[in-house]
Formats: sequence, C-alpha cells, structure tokens
Amino acid sequence: MAPTPRRTAPAKSRSAIPQLSWRDPQPAPIVLVSGPEEVCAERATAAVRDFLRAEDPSLEVTDVRADDYSQGTLLAVTSPSLFGEPRLVRVSGVEKCSDAFLAEALSYLAAPQDGATVVLRHTGASVRGKKLLDAIRAGEGGGVEVPCPAVKRDGDRFDFAAGEFQAAKKRITPTALRALVSAFADDLTELAAACQQLIADVPGDITDQIVERYYGGRVETSAFTVADTAIAGRYGEALIALRHALASGADPVPMVAAIASKLRTMARVAGQREHSAALAARLGLKDWQVDRARRDLQGWSEATLGMAIQAAARADAEVKGASRDSVFALERLVTVIATRAPFAS
Repeated sequence: MAPTPRRTAPAKSRSAIPQLSWRDPQPAPIVLVSGPEEVCAERATAAVRDFLRAEDPSLEVTDVRADDYSQGTLLAVTSPSLFGEPRLVRVSGVEKCSDAFLAEALSYLAAPQDGATVVLRHTGASVRGKKLLDAIRAGEGGGVEVPCPAVKRDGDRFDFAAGEFQAAKKRITPTALRALVSAFADDLTELAAACQQLIADVPGDITDQIVERYYGGRVETSAFTVADTAIAGRYGEALIALRHALASGADPVPMVAAIASKLRTMARVAGQREHSAALAARLGLKDWQVDRARRDLQGWSEATLGMAIQAAARADAEVKGASRDSVFALERLVTVIATRAPFAS
C-alpha cells in the first residue's frame, strides 16, 4: 500500500457544523466547500454528486454563479419537480456573490427544500459572503463544511499524493513517491493528474524506475538529483547531472530553489537529537525527510553547511537577475556544495 499520510490535528474552528474531509464528504441540505485549494474542492463536489447519483440516477444537477445571479434562481432550481427527482445545485463564486444571491441564500437557510443539496463554493479570496458563511457555520440550514486549505508545504504535498495512492489501494515505494512529489512541487493540479495517470496505467507496484520513466524529465526531479549528488560530495556526477538538466530545458530558478530547500532542511535537522517522528512533527516534516537529512549531514560541519547556504542565497539572487550568467551561478553553487570549499575562480 502507499505510505500512510501524516495525521494532523484538525485546525480549531468556531464552526458548529460537522467538518468533513474533502476525500469523503457527505451530502447535506447545505454543503459549504471552503478554502483556496481548487483540486480538493473539485474532488469534494464531485464526490457529493457521485454519492447522490448512486442513490438515485435521476439526480438533477444545476450550476449557478453567485456573482452573475438572476433573482429567484435558487428557489427555482431547488424546488421539487413534477416527478420529485433529487436536486443538486452547485454554486460557484460565493466569495464574489451579488447582493441578490446573498439575500436569497440567507433566506433559503431558514427553509431548505426537501430533496435538494446545495453546494456553496467559497475560496476565501475575499470576505464577501461572510454573513452567509457565519450563518451556515452557526448551524442554520443543517449544513456541513468541507475545508480545502492550501497545500503548500512539502509534507502536505507528500500527504496529498500518498492519499491518492492509498485511496486507490495502490502500492508506491516511499522513494518513488518522493520523486513524484518533487517532480510537481509547484503545481498540485499536475501532481494529482500524475498520480491518477500512474494509478490508471501501472498494473503493479509503482517503483522509482516507473516514476523516472514517466516523469524523469521534470525540472524539479533533475534539481533534486543534482542536489543529492552534490551534497554527497560526488562532484563529477553532480556537474554531469546539472548539464543534463540544463540541456533538457531546466529553468535555473527552481533548480536553485530545490537545492536550497534541501540545505535548509539539513540545517534545521543538524544537531537535533530527538527521535525522527517527534522531530518531524515539530518541524512540519515527514519522518523520511528527517532521516534523509541526517544521512545527508554525514561529513558536513556547521561551517561548511553555513557556507553552502550562503552560496545558495547568492545563486538564488543571481539566477533571478543579479547576474547575466545563470549557468555559471549554478555551476559555482554545485562546486561549493560538492567540494565543501569556497569557490576558486
């Protein structure tokens, strides 16, 4: 099976209504899908639709825009039809809703229609609609909330991908999962699509070789390959990997970012004697990230690690415009890391 996603305590909420996972939402008269992570929100809304359709294939589905709303629409699309089919109404753009929608939605909470499920999507991009959200969270309308917070940290992306494979009952090795997450470090939508492609295409277990075959050309994967070989002190291999990545069209900016990320993790772990699980929980990392950083630290000192981090900061500025030769900046960074010595021009 895929590695088990890290369990974290739910964020404290003032909401009086049930808080449901976006992977397993349940229908209710009102379903508030909140938060900025669109991939998770789309999954939650689709899961509610599939749940209702499995109960009754005659489900009527209607889409409504809260920002381009015609008066009376909400009541019209939730009212029972002649044959009494169940209704699902998906409302987008609640964070920029019109006054007309806001007034009618607040009225609707007082008397939701039987057989109707209204999914309200609010990204949190503005405070528009706050009165409606507060009413739902206070329990008006008998609703539930499906939070979709932003997935930003490496550990959160790892958990997301692990959850994809776990939900599909598909086994992926931890190193393959790490490589996959690294390959799509900046785009959760693409990471989700990559997970689903591997789940659909690969009949057996997913290994490092399979991930490399599918996504080995991704910039982030190449960057971590360069970082790993340089940190291990394999100077020649690191330069070859760097030149291969650049020849494949790699952008120097995310490459430096990936290298700097590994160095920062090493610095955070250095000198800590806690058990991996406890340290990982405190630092917001995965157990394997702590274990890997500890292995990477072999042969490094506080002075050489500090020098490498300073070199990464200089390279970051140079590849973002402070120098005309971003390739030279990258090669100098790799040289400093791999040799653990100041760059000799």
